[in-house]
Amino acid sequence: MNSASRRGVDEGMSLTTAHRRRSAVPLAFLLLLAAAWAAPAARAADLDQAEQRIVEQTNRLRRAQGLPGTVQNRQLDAAARGFAQFMARTGQYSHQADGRQPVQRTRAAGYDECLVAENIAFQHSSAGFGTQELAEGFFDGWRNSPGHRRNMLDGDATETAVAIARSDRGRYYAVQLFGRPASQSIRFEIGNRGPQAVRYELDGKPFELPPRSTRTHTQCGVPDLRLQLPGHAAPELARPAAGDRLRVDSVNGRWRLVRP
Repeated sequence: MNSASRRGVDEGMSLTTAHRRRSAVPLAFLLLLAAAWAAPAARAADLDQAEQRIVEQTNRLRRAQGLPGTVQNRQLDAAARGFAQFMARTGQYSHQADGRQPVQRTRAAGYDECLVAENIAFQHSSAGFGTQELAEGFFDGWRNSPGHRRNMLDGDATETAVAIARSDRGRYYAVQLFGRPASQSIRFEIGNRGPQAVRYELDGKPFELPPRSTRTHTQCGVPDLRLQLPGHAAPELARPAAGDRLRVDSVNGRWRLVRP
């Protein structure tokens, strides 16, 4: 399952595997072996190492797509770990299993967000898992699911956390969080010095800027700005950075965008 919130989207996914032991022992040997045979102990993965491998694999995936990696965050880790342990303890499985949305859990852990996205999944095997096998099962499942992959490749995410918890019945629950703190929001100005209103779109949302006025925007990620200047057939494109002060004006009847 995946969920995303920008100051939250839900699909569904679970990963379940079952291993069955096959026996080709001839009947004549059964009585001789019955007393000596014992089922092998289930393998136990190192959860700390499995979590770290998922973080590293996800960052390699991001970099292969031309995106920066994410850094681990303690508040996100606390939220992810608490929720993974809750699902392992109760057997309840959904983004709202504890009665809260992902962003409510991260805020309770002290994370001041402008973006939070969450992937969850579970795996089970009667034979247990090796560390690499467990990590790759979660990573591959998320990577190959469009909604989860979208969270993994969110270019606005800068921080992450992964937590895995094992239930008493041997089911492994994983939570992967992505975030961008409010402190990394992008705040910029756009001013209209011309004699008539200017229309523009910011991340697809339409705006109109009256003459001789200024508007301030605060965006979670890098903004996609499209200005329709009077007399121009094609829109003027810009991707403002934090602190930018963009201006549009008219000189001798010709409109232009003035970048910093």
